[in-house]
Amino acid sequence: MDVVNIFLSDPIGDTLDDFEHAGTRFTFDRIDGGGPRRLLDGQMWAFLDWVMDDCSGLEMCRRLRADPRTEAAHVTIVLEQDDAEDRRRALRAGADDYMVGPLDRTAVLDRVFAAQDRRPRQITQQIRFGDLTVDLLALQARWRDKPVPLRPNEFRLLRFFVENPDRVLSRHDLIQGLGKLDPPIDERTVDVWIGRLRRALKGAGAGDMLRTVRAMGYVLDSP
Repeated sequence: MDVVNIFLSDPIGDTLDDFEHAGTRFTFDRIDGGGPRRLLDGQMWAFLDWVMDDCSGLEMCRRLRADPRTEAAHVTIVLEQDDAEDRRRALRAGADDYMVGPLDRTAVLDRVFAAQDRRPRQITQQIRFGDLTVDLLALQARWRDKPVPLRPNEFRLLRFFVENPDRVLSRHDLIQGLGKLDPPIDERTVDVWIGRLRRALKGAGAGDMLRTVRAMGYVLDSP
């Protein structure tokens, strides 16, 4: 099933329920200056307020365009008023579109439904991390061209680490990143995931790539 990930800087991003329509699953999330906190499978749409809590919408647009995970996102800047100069600044910052707020569910979905079929999909096929390659289309990881046997869950876990290198990720971060907050699971389950991933990487000759930070979580250090 295709997935459309809709992120909003407006607080309504925390209140809208996911749903399915015409064979596509639509998900909603809140976004802040740190960007998406979970894996992105499928298209991404971002609706950024002109003034966000921790940065401007224009700066957030530039951050999304500079990040390989989100560079192909469809970005709409939500203006406080219909001002010609603000519209020009939004487009110069890399936005695809603009609209005047405030937002509601209907306004957001009208924009998504009207434009998504006209936008060519751009999917990063491979992520390279030193001698490690994560192939998103084949759902396979390779260490120096040697396959790393991973279950789907551990593959997604590795992808999340590779997309967030040099950052200590808590158990909660990892559960959230893999989209497993609902229904809630025991945080100790993360230790089982980590153990399986470590054994698979070691078996392929990659050694212990994951560093444990006591009482905080795990980190994948850049090579």
